[in-house]
Amino acid sequence: MTGRTATQLLAALSVLGVAASGCSADEPAPTPAPAPSSVPAPDPLLGAPITDSGVLAAAMLGLGDLPDGFSSIPDPVQDLGLDPAPEYDSPDESGTDPAECAAVLAPISEQRGGAASNAVVRFSGPNFSSIDEDAASYPDTGTAEAFTAIQQAWVGCTTFSGTDADGVSVDYALAGREQSTVGDASASVRLTTSSEGFTLVSDVVVAVVDSTVVQIVVSDQAGLEPETVTAVAEAAVERIRSVTPSM
Repeated sequence: MTGRTATQLLAALSVLGVAASGCSADEPAPTPAPAPSSVPAPDPLLGAPITDSGVLAAAMLGLGDLPDGFSSIPDPVQDLGLDPAPEYDSPDESGTDPAECAAVLAPISEQRGGAASNAVVRFSGPNFSSIDEDAASYPDTGTAEAFTAIQQAWVGCTTFSGTDADGVSVDYALAGREQSTVGDASASVRLTTSSEGFTLVSDVVVAVVDSTVVQIVVSDQAGLEPETVTAVAEAAVERIRSVTPSM
């Protein structure tokens, strides 16, 4: 798995492990999880692509769209003007098995190239919660292809494993999730990330908004309330819709 969203999940898991070291509990047997559903992209699309990444970035979620207690996470390079992180002698041991499951939660623009614009915002909240949004806008058939590619990655990665940058084992379980339609079309899954007995739950909504695909990832130790996930996803959709050029 690649992308800062995955890194944040693994970092939170490591902190949880330190906080709860020495504690253990018997886990109930898991129940079978529903498979991710397949949702077609709208045909035809309802709006033109957003071609300016600055315009798309300005239409991403803000603190006023989120529950109380969240704060923005600035990008060290783009937002703070810092130099990129240096390369270290110790190798990065992160990866997934199977390797293609690295696409799960990766930014949309990385999963399908050719975007006319893209943007990412990230927020942290109380008790290791986080909300991340990324979006990419495509010309021609790119929007439908990106929406389809994301769902295809889900189907092939309902269970997979991996390691973080330090080689610590991580297990992932992905299941379909009930979600009312957001935007012109949407699909949703729940990704459960576990390492050394500690777990984080990420509810994911991917929606088509005119010619833009947006991905919302809401993470918490036990999962935030469904109505919170819906409210955040709807706010993201409406902000993007407000800057979409007319056809």
